[in-house]
Amino acid sequence: MIMYLIPASPKFYSRSILLLFLLVISTIPELSTAAENIALEKQTYASSQISSAAFAVDGVHATRWESAHNIEPSWIVVDLGAVSTIEQLLIDWESANPAIYEVHGSNDNLQWDLLSQHSAGVFGERRDTINIAVSYRYLKVMAIKRSEGNHWGFSIREIQVLGEIGTPNPGLPGEQNLAIGKYTFASSELHSASGATDGEMGTRWESQHQISPSWITVDLESQSTLKKMVIHWEAANAKNYTVQGSNDNQNWTSLTQYTDGVFGSRTDMLDISGDYRYVRILGTELSDNNGYGYSIFEIEIWGSSSEPDPEPETPTDPQDPVTDKPIDPDYPIPDYTPLFAIDTEVIEQTQYTEPDGTLVTLMGARPTERHARERGEAWDEPDSGPGRYLTFPPFYFQNRTFGLEIRDNIPAGGDKVEFWLHVNQGSFYGTTFSLFRNILDPNVRDFGWSLNYGFNNAFEGDQPLCHSVRRECMMNITANWRTAPHSPLKIGDKIELAPAPRLLAPVTDGGGERYYSFEQLYVVGEGLSPWYGIEPNLDSEPLPEHTLLGGDTSISYNYSEEPHRMFQQMANNIGIENTQRFVEGRRLFHTSFISGIHSEFPDQNPVFAAHTGQIDGRYNEERCIGCHIQNGRSKTAVIGEPLNTYAILTRQADGNPDPVYGLNIQQLSTDAVESQTVVVSGYQTRIHQFPDGEQVQLHTPVYQFSGNTPAAYSVRQAPQVIGMGLLEAVPESTILARQDPNDVNGDGIRGVAHWINDPETGETRLGRFGWKASKSSMRHQVSEALLLDMGITSPVFQSIDCQKSPAPCNTTSSEIDVSETELERLTQYLSLLGVPAQRSLTSGYPEGIRVSPEHSVDTSLIEQGRAIFEQMECSACHLPTLQTGENHPLAELRSQTIHPYTDLLLHDMGPGLADSIEEGAITSSMWRTPPLWGLGSLTYVQGEDGNPGKVSYLHDGRAKSLDEAILWHGGEANSSKNHYESLTPEERSTVKAFLNSL
Repeated sequence: MIMYLIPASPKFYSRSILLLFLLVISTIPELSTAAENIALEKQTYASSQISSAAFAVDGVHATRWESAHNIEPSWIVVDLGAVSTIEQLLIDWESANPAIYEVHGSNDNLQWDLLSQHSAGVFGERRDTINIAVSYRYLKVMAIKRSEGNHWGFSIREIQVLGEIGTPNPGLPGEQNLAIGKYTFASSELHSASGATDGEMGTRWESQHQISPSWITVDLESQSTLKKMVIHWEAANAKNYTVQGSNDNQNWTSLTQYTDGVFGSRTDMLDISGDYRYVRILGTELSDNNGYGYSIFEIEIWGSSSEPDPEPETPTDPQDPVTDKPIDPDYPIPDYTPLFAIDTEVIEQTQYTEPDGTLVTLMGARPTERHARERGEAWDEPDSGPGRYLTFPPFYFQNRTFGLEIRDNIPAGGDKVEFWLHVNQGSFYGTTFSLFRNILDPNVRDFGWSLNYGFNNAFEGDQPLCHSVRRECMMNITANWRTAPHSPLKIGDKIELAPAPRLLAPVTDGGGERYYSFEQLYVVGEGLSPWYGIEPNLDSEPLPEHTLLGGDTSISYNYSEEPHRMFQQMANNIGIENTQRFVEGRRLFHTSFISGIHSEFPDQNPVFAAHTGQIDGRYNEERCIGCHIQNGRSKTAVIGEPLNTYAILTRQADGNPDPVYGLNIQQLSTDAVESQTVVVSGYQTRIHQFPDGEQVQLHTPVYQFSGNTPAAYSVRQAPQVIGMGLLEAVPESTILARQDPNDVNGDGIRGVAHWINDPETGETRLGRFGWKASKSSMRHQVSEALLLDMGITSPVFQSIDCQKSPAPCNTTSSEIDVSETELERLTQYLSLLGVPAQRSLTSGYPEGIRVSPEHSVDTSLIEQGRAIFEQMECSACHLPTLQTGENHPLAELRSQTIHPYTDLLLHDMGPGLADSIEEGAITSSMWRTPPLWGLGSLTYVQGEDGNPGKVSYLHDGRAKSLDEAILWHGGEANSSKNHYESLTPEERSTVKAFLNSL
């Protein structure tokens, strides 16, 4: 039955329209060529989508939109982009079609006109042809009831709209959508808040379920005049909500309220007014029957910027890269040699696009013991300890690294993604490859994939035998196994990759044979992405860019309850061959230069015989990892115990090395010689009281030397070693642009660069590493640490005499301890350590499952703390965002937007933090701004087996809490400290919540 509707005074539509339609039913699957299809590849969105709504307008009959099953009504909307002349509508239904459906038209996506109703549709594929003569921008197909025999949902292979496209409407007269692409954040995020302002109706923000109030905020970057707001809700929407405006992200004004909203996808168009920078939607009550949370496809905020759009000298959005425009262009800069030449070649490519558009990504991989979401116990059991996903199993550094060459031809118009297995050393036999986390199975938790496959070799009789050097083992996929039925791959599809290497038996080195590996997320057409877990069951979802503290090197969220191992992981975007370089450098970092024994699995890992007995005399620790606990900081000082994991730098009164100790006190010895230990004998303490009455104890350590007390000394704890390669990749021009020794901008901040002489060439270079920025490069940093802390020589410092002599000291007849290749491996290892992503998002744990402590976060508090951190002007020194350059030899580190919270400059921190060593113009109270990334992980890294430990803050570890560390700030930071003191206890808690999320 076909019913033509001519409404006189329709109840549910804003205006009536007199229309007469002729409906012709056809079963021809070919697309019409009689007129232009103006719907082709236009933006589409739907009430639900098991298969994307975009497939209904992609011009490919084999693809289709599919709604969620058993939900009536369901709808799909095509946005033609402009009011257009429509002559004919063709709908190619898949078998799962409606018995009853309607077609609607709209010009504002709010008020809809019913164009036609259709009934008596039968199950099975068909084409419906609707001849019309109307003008609309939006067309909606509303499927009301399923056809008999349809036990699924509604499915359309293709929608064609034949007619003439109109001229795009720029929007409301004189206005623009201010929200699109702006920084957006929320109280919780099962789907990223940025999905609500990305201009894509196929993405959405989703809050944590059943929590009211929940909110989402758009930062318009400047105070703007607001006119209208359009909210495209997904079905899980609000019954009652308020739209608010603010200029400081703290004090909010109600702009409008909405009440009595009903469950189901809808668009709310609201009149608002006022001049505001921040706009917040505060959901106070879920709609009836909404068993989820709050979900928004897109937010439009129409208005105009209340001021011109000049380029600011410093970005207003802390997530934006810092400008290279100097604060003080007249301040003299010496002639210096950049660390990397403009034409520096990369060691290994990690991603490139071929001329035909094929995207090639080279993914490095290493062995692991278990799976990414596998804790020490089943999800529903009491905590029994950490998992073993982030461990490095015995023999990890040889014969066990590999990689995938991912050849993605979807961007080139193809239909497949190829995976080529590259073995770095030896041979693999029986390597398995699992793809696509099985989200269609509600019982999948720890692990489980939809596709389990492997790599066969046509040159080895199709056996799963793959060799190093030879590129012979490949598999490919053409379908998305996250959908049922499987759908063709398209740009944006998520593919979880879980290779499991297996060595050819018998294993030649005596180590293990079968391993797991990192579970990576590949996004079709884009590449690898660090991920976090969303519903259902911690499904993989790309982390939003603002959480990627280390850019593409950032480490995905940890769901194996191993937060103490997060500083030890390789960059997420590491290349294939660089993975082998990484593990070889890591072996050196963990090797004793006394016994040659590895710090992990000492009875299983082979002894590194080349480095046995190389410490002969004084030292502080026999391994690099001995001072950098789990790649973190020194051990927390204990009264009366030697500070041998700290550096105790020493000088004479004239600045030359101490005649007894040299440049650094080496407290331990392989010989029975006089003790040179340094201990904390106690603390001088004082109480600081906030205006609200809360008290914090401040500690000044008192040191005791077993030998002579040097004329000048500085106690410095070892810092965490993550992200150092990224800081090395920041161009000198970026750092120098922030210099302002004369405070020409009047903000009280006087950043100064530290110029040093390259220990190998004598060239002037910019210092960037160490508490005083006294090392210019990773090579310099590593070589000096080997010498001063362990008495180990290298190509940079070839004689042990360099520890005591300020003069050229590289004349020696002895063989150096660490070779050139080994020094390169150590620097490559440290350079390629990834940075954990900011833990500011709520993870999608199933209901009733214990949330891991490191993921028990309050996103609202974190965002409030970030805003206060900015208002306190902490970011004047702890610069949130930097951009790496394009000349570092490691491709992984090039062109990365990073959030280290440092400017790498020296600042006067006041007499309270001064030591007694001066270095030329660098006074004793000047310190380099330390990066804050990783700050919140320290409590786990400094602990044991995932249990929180004691964290020491500041250069000498004196501060026992974040409050104390902040209160020790003086000098240039005095104003920020005073601001912190004036905060309420609740506000201070938000700042600490933000810092602990980093």
